[in-house]
Amino acid sequence: MVNQSQIILVMIIYLTLLIGWGIWQGRQVKSQKDYAIAGRNLPGWVAALSERATGESSWALLGLPGFAYATGLTSIWTAIGCVSGIIVAWWLIAFRLREEAEKYDVNSFTEFIARRHGAMEKPIRIVSSLVIVFFFFFYVGAQFLGGGKTLNAMFGIEPSLGMLLTACIIVPYTVYGGFRSVVYTDVIQAIVMIITLIVGPLVGLLYLKNHPDLFAGSLSEALYLAGNSYSSITNGVSGFAAGIAIMGGFSWFFGYLGGQPQLSMRFMAIKDKKQARKARNVGVIWTLFAYLGALSIGWIGIAVFGPQGLSDPETVMPNVMLTVFPPVFAAILITGAIAAMISTADSLLILSATELSENILKQQAKNSLGYSRGITAILAVVALLLAYYTPSNL
Repeated sequence: MVNQSQIILVMIIYLTLLIGWGIWQGRQVKSQKDYAIAGRNLPGWVAALSERATGESSWALLGLPGFAYATGLTSIWTAIGCVSGIIVAWWLIAFRLREEAEKYDVNSFTEFIARRHGAMEKPIRIVSSLVIVFFFFFYVGAQFLGGGKTLNAMFGIEPSLGMLLTACIIVPYTVYGGFRSVVYTDVIQAIVMIITLIVGPLVGLLYLKNHPDLFAGSLSEALYLAGNSYSSITNGVSGFAAGIAIMGGFSWFFGYLGGQPQLSMRFMAIKDKKQARKARNVGVIWTLFAYLGALSIGWIGIAVFGPQGLSDPETVMPNVMLTVFPPVFAAILITGAIAAMISTADSLLILSATELSENILKQQAKNSLGYSRGITAILAVVALLLAYYTPSNL
């Protein structure tokens, strides 16, 4: 079993490199447009990986594997709903949104919406931005709090110190490089995530084959031995209840149809139509492999630990990695998962700061780039204080 000090060492190295990478990317930011939307010049593969890392994060690494571990085959419907929504978004929304954003030359999501409504542009811009800033501001605080809890659970670090460490990880490159730095650090996260979700299940299946003393020697055997509710795609029910189970899972489809501005900004930042097609292909392929891998990790967890072997289903991914991989490699994959979770706040932070600086306070700025950096830093500090002093409200 991997030593905790190994995970800590790998995590320090990984996060140091990640912060350095984000700051290095920030050196290429020369204007407000670069800061807010990466100059609307993102290569397709970069936009796709950033969108996927932002959209999935802890869901693909902890949530969905945990759900698959807890429910068995029923989790397929949730995966189908999510994947279908993501594919529709890339095929029907991404191209149109990119073209419209270029047409109106906008730097933020609400600016795009407002520019399409003529006389109502100003009130729409102000009200929409205030709504996003208000709710996402608390969301950023919640992410700081979640980062603190994650570090506490993994390493026993005090939650308050964990929140401060989370802020120290994401704030420097987010403040300095804005959207560009956030996007390019997302790329690293997406690569580590997909490696985990592809290599993990493959090695896990070999592990099952070579260890006959486990709960089950294959996924099908594990689901069968776990009981009818695990081996049935309708959670062991029929009729109307089965329909509810299926539709409840598939309803995740609607969550990806343009209602998340932090994802829509990635569509808007793609360089041109050619890159948009590349982005679509990369995004869809990444999603298919990631969701298949996430489900497989959950089911491998059933085979390794049994259906009741873990008190918290959402720990199935790190537990499987620690079981089937050598210590150092397991530490790298777990570190990537932790980093993806605690860095979710960077996308929310830069979105809130951009909305505030572009649509509400822009007229007061002489040095718009420096002003935006200042706004981002202030929002980060206030969100951290909010998480520290009023955690129960987040």
